[in-house]
Amino acid sequence: MIMLPIDLAAVTAGNRKAIARGISLLENNQASNAMDIHAKRVPVIGITGPPGAGKSTLTDRLIGALLDQGARVAVLCIDPSSPFHRGSLLGDRIRMSNWYQHPDVYIRSLASRGSVGGLHPQIPDITELLKMAPFDYILIETVGVGQNEMAIVALADLCLLVLVPESGDDIQALKSGIMEIADIFVVNKSDRPGSIAFKTALEKSIHLHPDPLKATAPVFNVSALQNTGIPALVASMQKQLQQPLPKDPRILAERAYAMIARQRMQDINLLSLTEAIRALQLQGDVDLQKLVQQYLNPSRNQ
Repeated sequence: MIMLPIDLAAVTAGNRKAIARGISLLENNQASNAMDIHAKRVPVIGITGPPGAGKSTLTDRLIGALLDQGARVAVLCIDPSSPFHRGSLLGDRIRMSNWYQHPDVYIRSLASRGSVGGLHPQIPDITELLKMAPFDYILIETVGVGQNEMAIVALADLCLLVLVPESGDDIQALKSGIMEIADIFVVNKSDRPGSIAFKTALEKSIHLHPDPLKATAPVFNVSALQNTGIPALVASMQKQLQQPLPKDPRILAERAYAMIARQRMQDINLLSLTEAIRALQLQGDVDLQKLVQQYLNPSRNQ
């Protein structure tokens, strides 16, 4: 595989072509200087929730609110991906079309590539690259949410969990573990019937959390489509970013584990494994255990 350098100076200067090219190199494990990325402090906001909750529309509104404050915003939209070509299944959809040409907004869609955490496998490196560019906020919209999906929590400084009034069953799910994800709960589509009752039930569930910090997580009723409730939500987000709560050690361990794994796996990628398996198939000898051992113990094969 050909390895190419990212133009880090151009990225720092905000050159969009350099940013796009750098992300593509990281996305495909082709950046020869990935380990040279040293980012500044930029808040990362994760936006997650079940499909259909309106995450994209909410993200669109958050971009507008932050721009009104004079901020520059980068957005990573994670789409489901095909299990065969690993590309995004929804990458061609029109998302946040108001902002694609805005000089203070950079939007990039990425495929999850089968990652169980709802994020792209290289999302930590891509996020660090964006932090080098002149952005004030980085928003990450995930594929969805599940009880064991902690990837966005480990990556983001602040996580929004987006629900809708019809999500009555989600309160039971929250009690099973999803509550750990959210720093702020957002009840979207609050113009629908039952939104106030759902918010009340959600707050009662949150207050039962054994962790006193999690038990005070705020809940906001908004309508992203009607653009209501957004200013109060943004104010709460910025307040929490100024006074961040301590992360659960388990979450920090997830982040450290991912960083160590990327370092140790930097010479191994899915494309090279695919080519190795294709070569074995041509020889009529596909022994995955043997192939794995060759990567785990390269000195024995010399």
